[in-house]
Amino acid sequence: MVKVLIVDDEPLAHDVLLHYIKEHQEIAVVGQCYSATEALTYLAHHQVDLMFVDIKMPGLSGLDMLRVMANKPQVILCTAFQEYAIEGFELDVTDYLLKPVRAERFAQAIEKVRQRILSASSASERQSLILRVDREDRKLWLDSIECFESYGNFVKVWQDQQCCLTNGPLKALAEKLPSEDFMQVHKSVLVNKAHIIARDTISLTLKSGRKVPIGKSFKADLADLW
Repeated sequence: MVKVLIVDDEPLAHDVLLHYIKEHQEIAVVGQCYSATEALTYLAHHQVDLMFVDIKMPGLSGLDMLRVMANKPQVILCTAFQEYAIEGFELDVTDYLLKPVRAERFAQAIEKVRQRILSASSASERQSLILRVDREDRKLWLDSIECFESYGNFVKVWQDQQCCLTNGPLKALAEKLPSEDFMQVHKSVLVNKAHIIARDTISLTLKSGRKVPIGKSFKADLADLW
């Protein structure tokens, strides 16, 4: 559920937004404030996911309120004045609605909110691996790694055309990787399944164009790859 706070000095503006919000069951209005100062007091004790904010209000303006906030939720500015749009987007607002707000335009703004939520969720779920590289611990995103290749007492970590070396055997590294995403295709090679774009009887082609060999004892494991 997306928790919403409405901040506008005009009661009619609240009524319009409440009317549109009723059409979106995933949104719940948890607070209504009629000034920026009142909103800041509310936010000091409550957490919200989205704010609808008017710009011109008595005392502190909506833009000034956003400037003093350290951690802002998503914000949709609702105003009768289009000349503040650039300032609004410089403050990373999700959308800028001109009054009177139209239903289809409101729906578009809510879709932008959904997309930001999905993007943030994907980012938070992104898996990483900490490896010792060049005498330092380095965080590498697993989805950016196309393959691991044994190289003496080291392992080459390939990301597109870039490569770095980490200490240790390939077998120990394989035990740290999610088996649903990575598979061993040769005694010296582990590949990211999502990076495989083609295969023949002796090799795999990865997105970067790199070809890696298929070991005879691993061919059976590739039978159900696609």
